[in-house]
Amino acid sequence: MNRPFHGSPARVDDPASGPWMGLDRVGLGERFVQWGYNPVHAGPVLRSLLTRGALMEPDGSARWPQGLRERLEEGLAAEEAEVIHRAEAPDGTVKLLLRFPDGATVESVLMPDYRSDRAAGCLSSQVGCAMGCDFCATAQSFFRRNLTVVEILHQFLALRREAVALGRRLQTVVFMGMGEPLLNLTAVLGAVRRIGDNALGGLGWRQITVSTVGIVPGIESLDHSGLNVNLAVSLHAPDEETRRQLLPMARHFPVGDILAAADRFQSRRPQPVVIQYCLLDGVNDSPAHAEGLARLFRDRGMHVNLLRYNPTGIGLRGIAYRPSPEPVVEVFGEILRRSGVVAHVRRSRGQGIDAACGQLRRTAG
Repeated sequence: MNRPFHGSPARVDDPASGPWMGLDRVGLGERFVQWGYNPVHAGPVLRSLLTRGALMEPDGSARWPQGLRERLEEGLAAEEAEVIHRAEAPDGTVKLLLRFPDGATVESVLMPDYRSDRAAGCLSSQVGCAMGCDFCATAQSFFRRNLTVVEILHQFLALRREAVALGRRLQTVVFMGMGEPLLNLTAVLGAVRRIGDNALGGLGWRQITVSTVGIVPGIESLDHSGLNVNLAVSLHAPDEETRRQLLPMARHFPVGDILAAADRFQSRRPQPVVIQYCLLDGVNDSPAHAEGLARLFRDRGMHVNLLRYNPTGIGLRGIAYRPSPEPVVEVFGEILRRSGVVAHVRRSRGQGIDAACGQLRRTAG
């Protein structure tokens, strides 16, 4: 049975006011009419910005009307996210600390792909996080506010420009940064529709992953959106007792309810749901935990990503967690695979600059 859902509503941009970059093609067309321009330019403007990271006129004979670029750039300058710190790890991972006009800051990450011309981006959805996961550094920042569509898109543009500067193409995007994306779903979906639309951002729906700690009504809303994006669920334990120790939100959404929602999501899409499992030494990494996880997923067709814990210091409960030793990780993965579960050990990226999973904290350190 689902528990009450208390997500904070995101602002819905009004075509009559607010930043123009947060509008879709129809809304921006309406804004152009208010400004005295033909609405036909809305699509090319958004496509130029989202695919190239800058306002560039289309090739050929078509040109934007006089004064339009200046008006657009003025609006961009007023809402621009400033990169106030950049850190690069030896493995090529880049972490950006961005500050918005109200002073709020978030971190975004660019991770190099195994192909030298590609990269993946990790976007934040909130300033801080209210989930309180004990092994996650973002939990120590607590929740400040939701990000808007515009602020999420500015992260995307910053990572796209960073990738270009490094000779790479931003190929995939994951909403696994700061915050719980499904508690800011209106803004996340607004950004996804712009980033993923082949007529605008051009990334493609299946190049986008939305992660959650298991907000069941949010999974259902994402499912009903009809967007063919990927879903990742951070489970971290097969049993309720262990999970509640690690994730306070587990008290509201039992494992069975989460997996039932994930089953429904997967049944309507060709790609499998991904289960994230962070291995913590002596906490959730025993053979019994592996066997419990195997029972949950041997017949589900979902993929399990095993992650070794990235140290974040003392958690909210005063515990200093440790990553599981490599032999323990190997045994855990082998138990899953012997049971027919597709399981991979995910390589940690950017740990040396606190850019790995669970390490984002809104700092310049």
